[in-house]
Order: sequence, then C-alpha cells, then structure tokens
Amino acid sequence: MFLKELKQTISNKFSFKKLFFFSYLTLGLLNKPNLISQPIANQNLDTESKSSDVSFITKAINKTGASVVTIDTQRLVRNKQFSEDSRILLDPYFERFFGLQLPRKTQQRIEQSQGSGFIFGDGLVMTNAHVVNGSEKLVVGLSNGAKYKGKLIGQDLLTDLAVIKLEGKGPWPKAILGDSTKIKVGDWAIAVGNPFGLENTVTLGIISNLNRNVSQLGIYDKKFELIQTDAAINPGNSGGPLLNRNGEVIGINTLIRSGPGAGLSFAIPINKAKDIASQLIKNGSVIHPMIGINLIDETFFETNKNIVKVGYVVPNSPAEESGIFTNDIILRVGKKNINSSSDVINEISNNGINKFIKITLKRKNKIITLKVKPIDIKNLSKR
Repeated sequence: MFLKELKQTISNKFSFKKLFFFSYLTLGLLNKPNLISQPIANQNLDTESKSSDVSFITKAINKTGASVVTIDTQRLVRNKQFSEDSRILLDPYFERFFGLQLPRKTQQRIEQSQGSGFIFGDGLVMTNAHVVNGSEKLVVGLSNGAKYKGKLIGQDLLTDLAVIKLEGKGPWPKAILGDSTKIKVGDWAIAVGNPFGLENTVTLGIISNLNRNVSQLGIYDKKFELIQTDAAINPGNSGGPLLNRNGEVIGINTLIRSGPGAGLSFAIPINKAKDIASQLIKNGSVIHPMIGINLIDETFFETNKNIVKVGYVVPNSPAEESGIFTNDIILRVGKKNINSSSDVINEISNNGINKFIKITLKRKNKIITLKVKPIDIKNLSKR
C-alpha cells in the first residue's frame, strides 16, 4: 500500500513537471517573433554602420576606377657613335664647320616607358601626348588584367593631349566625365594612376588653385591653363584622371613640380580636354588660332590692378601686319574686357581662324582699335 501511494505521488509530480514544461514551450513558441526581433534589429544596425564606414574616396573609385588603364609604350631609339677603329674624337660643331665625315655606326635600342589613361568612350582612351609621343607600339592594360593593342588616333603636343583607340571588343568600363567649370579651390581632388608601375594607385588632396598659367612654371611650348592640386602625382601618373568626390573626372594629370617646391601637381581641365579630344577624333589634329604675340601679366600693387602687356611680336605674324607693337597694353579683345593673358588667349581661340577680331590697345596715352585675323599656329612659322 505504501509503495502504491509512493508511485502515485511520483507520477503526479512527473505529470505536473511535464505540464509545466509544455506550457513553457508553448509560451516560448507563441512569443518567438518578439524574442528574435532584437538580433534582426542589431543586424540592420551593423549593415548601416558598415555602409556609413565606406569613405567617399572608396565610393568615387568604385565608380571610375575600372576605367583607368595602364599604357605601356615602346620607342625605337637610334644612337650614332664613332666607329670603334676611329682614334679621332671631334666636337660636333668642329665636325660641321670643317665638313668632316667620320666613320660612324648606328646602335638601336628599344626604350620602354609607362603612363596612365582612362576610357571615356567606346574603346577610346584619353591620355597625355607626352606619354605616347614617338611610340611605335602601344599596349593598354585594364584593371581586370586584360591587355589590348592601342592605335593612336591623334595627339596635340600644344595641349599635351592624345586619344588612343583600343583594338578589341567591349563592353568597356567608361569614366564619368564631370564639369571643370564647377570646381572650386578647396574641393577634394583624387588622383588615380600607375606611378612607377604601381597599378591602381590612389592619392588624395585638394584643389589648390585654378587657371594656372604654365608660363609661370617656365613652360612656354604649351597652351593651356591648369588645375593645381596637392594630390601626389608621380612619374607614371601622367594621363590618369583627377576625380572629384563624386567620382567624376575633372582633370587629366599632366605635370609635377620636382625639386624646390615639390608637392605641386597640375592637371588639364576636363572641359578643355573634351574639346581637344573631339577635334582629334574628328580631324586627327587640332587648330590653335594665334596672332603671334607673347603676353606679360603685370600687377600694380598700389591699386591691385592687373594689366596685360605685349612682350614680343612675332615677325610676319598677323599681329605685326595689323600694327601691334611691343609694350602695347591690351584693353579689350572682341567683346571681352581683358584682365589677364588667359582672357586674350581664350577670346582669340573662340574666334577661330580666317576671321577678323577687334583688339583695343593702349599705346602711351592713345587708345587704338585694330582688326586682326588669327591663323593656325602651325602656319605661323611658314609666313
């Protein structure tokens, strides 16, 4: 009897525990959505946090980075040397003066170099003219490792721009071209390229200044105004894009200042580059209207007023034929009042060739208005 009651008690306790367990389990199942909602919320927060951690630089590179290319060039260089059996070593000037012809042999060697560029159209690459000038072979490498032969469509040494056509089938990753007239001093600047052969290198800086006249750098054989930036641009970066914070191309990296004052880098504004590229694609060359004068910017510190003076007049040029003299002060070109030499260059360029443009000058105390017809710079030396 005692054993029977004990078994009944144990059985009742077990049933109670069993009932409690299933009740707890049921409540847990009913409340499951509430129990797992917290981890999901945390997961969303983590995703948002990771997204916010992505910098604008990374986002910009993700937009345009795939369009940046490496350009490998090969040039055949021929060096003339004296014959090995020659025991006479003469100065070249003496040789020409006396009319001597010493036995020579010609050595040939392949010179290889590398630059950068970016795809801006269907198989079209924009780069610097000095990257491809004189090259006999062009190999263009994409960021995905693919390589294609390149054909030079055209180059313009005066603005240091060139266009290459890729020999292959797309689709091609294209850069997003921005508007260089909208950039301001202090804006972010991201330089992308392949310095020293190190592919896909990214550097960050700001826009230090705009409309830099290259003559201030001692460069007189180029015709363009540059964007100045402190983003590091090194050999091999030439031809690569300068991006804004949105990943749009605002310039083409072209020059660096080495030695004293190092840390200054320069880029060609993309709006100018688009115009030059369009002419190269259409005509294979670029027309540069010129009248044949060298300009000097002078500033009077007392009044903080800037004037543009004629420093030199090319003989037999349209400027000389029209009566422009050295030291004339240029007041107006066309409908534009002149404040800097760049104003003169832009107005003459916009006028085009074989069409007269009015230029108002100040000569001593006289105001003079002349008509000048610009010509292409290639024809300037032929007159």
